[in-house]
Amino acid sequence: MSRPDDKELGMNRPIARRDFLQGAAIGTVALAGGLTPELAAAAEAEKLAQNERGYYPPTRLGMRGSHPGSFEAAHELRDGDFWNGVRDLQNADENYDLIVVGAGISGLATAHFWRQARPQAKILIIDNHDDFGGHAKRNEFHVAGHELILNGGTLSIESPYPYSPIADGLMKTLGIHPEQLEKECADPGVYNALKLQGATFFDKETFGADRLVVGGGRGAGRDPAALAAFLAKTPLSAAVQRDVLRIETGHEDFLPGLSAEQKKDRLSRFSYKDYLLNQAKVDPGVITYYLHRTDGLWGCGIDAVSAIDCWGSGLPGFQGLNLPRGSTSRMGYTPAGAVDSEGSYHFHYPDGNASIARLLVRNLIPAAMPGHDARDIVTARCDYGQLDKPGNPVRIRLGHMVVRARNNGPVNAATGVEIAYTPSAGGGKVYRAHAAQCVLASWNMMIPYLCPELPAEQKAALHKLVKTPLVYTSVALRNWTAFQKLGIRNISAPGGYHTSLSLNETINIGNFTSPRSPDEPILVHMTRTPAAANSGLNEREQHKAGRTELLATPFETFERNIRDQMARCLGAGGFDPARDIAGIAVNRWPHGYAPEYNALCDGDTPRDRMPNLIGRKRFGRIAIANSDSGMAAYTDVAMDQGYRAVHELLGS
Repeated sequence: MSRPDDKELGMNRPIARRDFLQGAAIGTVALAGGLTPELAAAAEAEKLAQNERGYYPPTRLGMRGSHPGSFEAAHELRDGDFWNGVRDLQNADENYDLIVVGAGISGLATAHFWRQARPQAKILIIDNHDDFGGHAKRNEFHVAGHELILNGGTLSIESPYPYSPIADGLMKTLGIHPEQLEKECADPGVYNALKLQGATFFDKETFGADRLVVGGGRGAGRDPAALAAFLAKTPLSAAVQRDVLRIETGHEDFLPGLSAEQKKDRLSRFSYKDYLLNQAKVDPGVITYYLHRTDGLWGCGIDAVSAIDCWGSGLPGFQGLNLPRGSTSRMGYTPAGAVDSEGSYHFHYPDGNASIARLLVRNLIPAAMPGHDARDIVTARCDYGQLDKPGNPVRIRLGHMVVRARNNGPVNAATGVEIAYTPSAGGGKVYRAHAAQCVLASWNMMIPYLCPELPAEQKAALHKLVKTPLVYTSVALRNWTAFQKLGIRNISAPGGYHTSLSLNETINIGNFTSPRSPDEPILVHMTRTPAAANSGLNEREQHKAGRTELLATPFETFERNIRDQMARCLGAGGFDPARDIAGIAVNRWPHGYAPEYNALCDGDTPRDRMPNLIGRKRFGRIAIANSDSGMAAYTDVAMDQGYRAVHELLGS
């Protein structure tokens, strides 16, 4: 249903609408000038099969991530409907040494490690999406002759702990030297020269008035005068301003009379929200201002994350506690790493860790990915027709969902594994393939449905690992003069539909050059975590509620909110969403980040009884590898889990 302001927002423009990018009315729209030739070609390509010329998923717009056509068969399986009626199992007459379920970084790394140990092995990788990489997804736009690239999922080569020798060795095998790439390719000077800084947008629905406040806020160095000046420009009440200033710059001990060890234990037993309200005694309006500070790491509100984890992650309000560095047994993986370690190296490609996935594909199937090093991978155009070619020792089959994995014979004496798979969109034939071994590199929550013969305890553990739903939105702009006029490069929106938006980081690598002039096209990255923050639910339940909302939200709703939010944030700089937006890709991840330990959910569960350890146990000739198995949403963890699974099956 159209609204009065739809025309002003540009909702009548078909350029980024999913219904036009699914093949409907392509010719008519293109002729009418609604789509550029590049975007019209991308839309037409959505109808192609993997082995057809022109198949190139990175340029697809609209709903991406868990896109339509990638999950329908999985939901049928989950709901118990898939095997209803008569299913004709077609023997695909395919036999492999290894079948990997999932073409994310863990699955691709699994194939790499298997070939290291068995160079002559035949491997089939099956994935339900139309592209490889899993959460390491690439969004590619072509606007006014400019190639624009952004991550649709996992962004950085980083971790709270140094990369293991295994993960680091794989990076080096791929030619990735992050410290060197960061030094040579990152180009912060573009935005610095224009003196662009951060800003905070306060929306009228949450804070009583629409107001963009430049500077201050996070990253103000907790300078009292600078922070006070920032707060004075906001619509926050005097009481909230006073308490935010106190939390950010004060040094009061809110847990007096306790030792450092006792303080850490106390902080692990209530949320950051409870700490602010009950220990720091802040005005309740402070909670609204800070509610989404935990979105980036946990994808839920501050009411569902322990105060100790927020201390470890650098959130304010703990200065007066005088806590020494060092983790406790009740801290999550990321905050524990932050206080125990200097972390790993740091770098990100223009398309995030999609370049790592692309380098892994080049390693496994050289004919599919032209080029020679970790720099030219950025602009290399994958030949998807090479991925599933008969005769290749490694094949990657996209757009198909594995619906069953079972051992041939008794678990302890299995002679092989039978895999059943079908087109991900559902309604198609079911095919049967065979392998000596199998690695399930898919999401843990689906594995009990793929392998119902698993022990009950293992299936229960797999179901406990609820992944974080999130949205990474990529918006192509015809120019970024509005950002320049306002003097900003990123915006925090604590009450917004998307809680952050930022200009793409400037990186020059290989033949790829980031935009340098505000008159050039650019990509904006927006994030949304749809969890039910401040609902009284724990983290896992917030994520379940967020997933339900996310799957029920059509692209039109995302598009309208994107256009409206950008117009309100940037309107004072002359931004016009109907004129300035060239394309939108909404990367929807109902099953996003792997969950970490959370003391408020997991309590004092012995670490050797954590659900990830029980859930990942080998089952006959079937092993499990994914970031869920490491209970941490990091690329190095995904690699390490792939290595573990391989060597569990090989017995070494």
